[in-house]
Amino acid sequence: MNRNYLRAVPREWRNLSKVFSALGDEHRQRILLTFEPGERLNVGQIVEVSTLSRTTVSHHLKVLRESGVLGSEKIGKEVWFWLDKAFLLSALGAVCAYLEDKA
Repeated sequence: MNRNYLRAVPREWRNLSKVFSALGDEHRQRILLTFEPGERLNVGQIVEVSTLSRTTVSHHLKVLRESGVLGSEKIGKEVWFWLDKAFLLSALGAVCAYLEDKA
């Protein structure tokens, strides 16, 4: 057992708590599963296929964006969202690397 509980969290793990919190909600998981590879969606498109209100979808998109799971860009009046695949692979890869090396 490593008894140094207070040791620094590895740099690669610093954003993981936000990622796992974002991914821990079933509605946010469903929103992520709405995206096809390389697809960009706006709030209205996600609301169309969801059982949630526009306000609730917007809240979930904000959490996903702030965690780094989604990228976004405002074009005109619409905000377009997409999965940030590179970020997710990096974040989840850090956990997998730890498991390979230390667990």
